[in-house]
Formats: sequence, structure tokens, C-alpha cells
Amino acid sequence: MSVLVFADSSEGKFKKSAFEVVSYGKKVAEQIGSNLVAVTINATDASQLYAYGAEKVITISNDQIATFNAKAYASVIQQVAVKENATVVVIDSSVDGLYLSPILAVNLQAGYASNVVALPSSTSPFTVKRKAFSNKAFNNTTIATEVKVIGLAKNSFGIHENQVAGVLESFDAQILDMGVQSVSIDKATGKVTIADADIVVSAGRGMKGPENWGMIEELAEVLGAATACSKPVSDLGWRPHGEHVGQTGKPVASNLYIAIGISGAIQHLAGINASKVKVVINTDPEAPFFKAADYGIVGDAFEVLPTLIEKLKAFKQS
Repeated sequence: MSVLVFADSSEGKFKKSAFEVVSYGKKVAEQIGSNLVAVTINATDASQLYAYGAEKVITISNDQIATFNAKAYASVIQQVAVKENATVVVIDSSVDGLYLSPILAVNLQAGYASNVVALPSSTSPFTVKRKAFSNKAFNNTTIATEVKVIGLAKNSFGIHENQVAGVLESFDAQILDMGVQSVSIDKATGKVTIADADIVVSAGRGMKGPENWGMIEELAEVLGAATACSKPVSDLGWRPHGEHVGQTGKPVASNLYIAIGISGAIQHLAGINASKVKVVINTDPEAPFFKAADYGIVGDAFEVLPTLIEKLKAFKQS
């Protein structure tokens, strides 16, 4: 009997979420008196996971699954789960994780709880706390099946070091028909991705046009942040659709979310509500975003941003 976590990676390097699911899985293993096993796919330095409590790391290297494929990944993780007699499997609740987990749960005939935000409040019955209604509420879900699949919400548990003397084991997984074949991938390079960013700087139509986005990019560069935008901005073609955040775009659960010139439509707020600290800059004091924000500045972005950037640069230099 074991707890199995999938430590996700990109281009061989672990995503931040990988360390969080391992940290979480270690505590779940302690709760049920079990051991923790991590599985990686095409990661280059799997031993990094020892620092967060992974007592065994199973590595899978296969060029057939060099790019994410939900069906193939679910099959591979299922094979490892059966091999390790896993009773709990933990996946992150990223976009890929939300595709992967339901397929894996069906394969394992397991109950599945997504967007889990805390350790099980009870292991008998197995009960977890989840976000619900677009992050506006929580519910307690009991999983009654023998095997449980947990989708851990980003930034809900945190990363905790728990050094162990782990062991590496390679596994030759059987790759089944993947259903969909990836032909090519175009990726932005040299930028912080929204999925991995601790800070996100986002802007809306208040910036008046794409020619003014230099200020947004400069602020993001100073903060080491990812850039994002509201749906109308991507619809107008001012910014790539990959930067659209919100309920109908990419979900954001950053430590700091800065919204500039975004009024705060309900769909946008639902998609970024999981961020820990929200800051809004807007000329309209009645903008809905001010009700959801932790900090707000009523002012013109074209006056506020240059001053903010200047002060941040001076602070960093000092």
C-alpha cells in the first residue's frame, strides 16, 4: 500500500506544482501510515524530489510521450499505481491535470476529487476539502472507493522540504494507442509562464491599445512576473489568446495578481479568485474588481505605472 504522486515536468525540468504535490503526498502518507512514491515522465533530475519527502521515485523515459497526452499519461500512471499498490494518487489541478485525472480515475475505478485545498480531515471515511462554485465556496467530499484520486489546487498547500534518503527506479511502461498525435508545438520562450508564475501582471481595455503594453511588460520584468490579459483584450487581438486569464481562459492561483484597467467581470474574477493577494489599478472607483481586491489604487494607469515601476526599480537597487 502506498501514496503515489505524479510530479509533472516540462522540457525535463520539474514544474513548481511537482514539489507541492510531493509535499502534500508525504503528509497524506504519514496520515494513513504508508510510504510515498513519486512517478516522473521524461524528467532529467528526479532525485530533486527526495528533498520534499519522496522515498521512491519511479522514472519513465520514453520519446513517444515527450509531449503531454492525457490518455497516454493516464495509462502510464495507472501501470505504476497498480505496480505500487497505490490507494491514493495525487495529481495537480493544472489544465493538464484536469484532463488527465478523470481518465486515470476511470482506469483505476477510483473516486476523484478535484481542486482539493487541504489535507484529508478524516481518513476513515476519506474526506477532503474542495473549492466549489468558481472558488466562492468550499465543500467536504467523501471518497468511498478503495483507490482515491486527488487533484490538488495550485498554491493551496505550499512547498515544504522534508529530506529523505530516496531511491530511484526506472520503469518500462507500455505505451498504448494515444488517440491524438502531437505534430508540432509553438511555445513562447524567455518569459515566465502564467501556470508557474508567483506574480501575474494583467491588463484590460483600460490600456487603450496594444501599443501601450510596453508598460505592462516592463512592470512584469521588474517583478519577475508573467503577463496576462482580460478576454476582451485577447478577442481584439491586442494580446495572444494564451495570455487570456479568467473562467473562460487560464485559471490563475498566483501569490500576487495585479489587475490594471480591468473592471472585473464575474467570469474574470472567478478565474483569478484563487490568487492569494489581488491588487487593482483602475480609474473607476465603482469597478467590481475593487470589491474582490485586497489593495486598490483609484487612478490612471498611465500616471500610476511609470511611478510604480520607478519606485520598484529603486527598491531593487537598494
